[in-house]
Amino acid sequence: MPNDTELPYRPCVGIMLVNMDGKIFVGQRLDNVVEAWQMPQGGIDEGEDARAAALRELQEETGIRPELVEIIAKAKDEHFYDLPPELVGKLWGGKYRGQRQYWYLARFVGQDGDIDIQTKHPEFREWKWTIPDTLPDLIVPFKRKLYRDILQEFRALI
Repeated sequence: MPNDTELPYRPCVGIMLVNMDGKIFVGQRLDNVVEAWQMPQGGIDEGEDARAAALRELQEETGIRPELVEIIAKAKDEHFYDLPPELVGKLWGGKYRGQRQYWYLARFVGQDGDIDIQTKHPEFREWKWTIPDTLPDLIVPFKRKLYRDILQEFRALI
């Protein structure tokens, strides 16, 4: 088995979904014992465009249909995070050391009733809207820098 630094990063997308009040959607992960929250994110399928992947992941994780969001911006660069050593080899079939992500900022133009986290493959046990300043504190420690960077990049557009 290759060591952590020889493993590639998993190609992914993330979407910072904001409502009309400037609050950000976060979901509490089902597969974690600790209180781990995150914004919708996931892998890019083979041959899939990053924007399409972001909208697909959003719908798969939240039930939000693409016509209920307006893409505002795409992060200027890819963002990366490394898994903690104890998780490398356990997630994603042990094939990746972390993720490289294309992030999008999107405005939710629907109603809260349009959100349904009880999807075909649920990832969240609950969800909420949070103010931007509290976002990094809700996130698992190994993703906090990435979330701070994304928040800083998108803050003026929220």
